[in-house]
Order: sequence, then C-alpha cells, then structure tokens
Amino acid sequence: VQLQASGGGLVQPGGSLRLSCAASGSIFSIGDMGWYRQGSGKQRELVARITNVGSTNYADSVKGRFTISRDNVKNTVYLQMNSLKPEDTAVHYCYADVKGSVYRPASPYWGKGTQVTVSS
Repeated sequence: VQLQASGGGLVQPGGSLRLSCAASGSIFSIGDMGWYRQGSGKQRELVARITNVGSTNYADSVKGRFTISRDNVKNTVYLQMNSLKPEDTAVHYCYADVKGSVYRPASPYWGKGTQVTVSS
C-alpha cells in the first residue's frame, strides 16, 4: 500500500491550499484517514481525521479554517486549508487505516510529508 500526497507549497498569510492524498495498492477497505503535521522543533500533531462514513474531528487550532473530506471510490483524502497562518507552517503527513484483505486487520500507512509554508 502506498499513500501519495500532493498540494503543499508556499502561500501568503490568509491564503488557501488544498492537500490531496491517494492510497493505492492491495486495498480491501480503508477505515479512518487523516492528516498530521510537524512544525520545526515541534511534535507531530493531529490536524484532522475522517472516518469511512464521514465523521470528522479537528485540532482546535484549525477548526473553522480547515475542512477534511474523502472520496471512497478514489481512496483519496483531501484537506482544504483556508485563512492560513504562519503557525500552520509544517510538514503535513497523511495516513490511512487499511485492510489488505478481509482476513487481515487494518494497519496504518503513512504518506511522505508535503511541506506547507505560510509566509509573506
């Protein structure tokens, strides 16, 4: 199973970015999907999570600004980030809880990080 993230970059404060992360490989089903981030010198923190039926939760610092969604046909999770702030600068990592077959339990898989930089 591979997770391919895209959409990071440099944006000015107040701007927007949309991250995408597509899972591929031997996939029977996917449970939770989500995004973590890690700023320089900081611990990795949960940004947002979405279940396979669409329930979501967000870090307090991004509520009202970020929206997580997913396309279960494309095995893809998205993170729409609006009103970006310099403190959102971090490497963002996507993850997915994937069952490779009906006989196997779900395991977490991670994408390579994508850098988001918010600066004027």
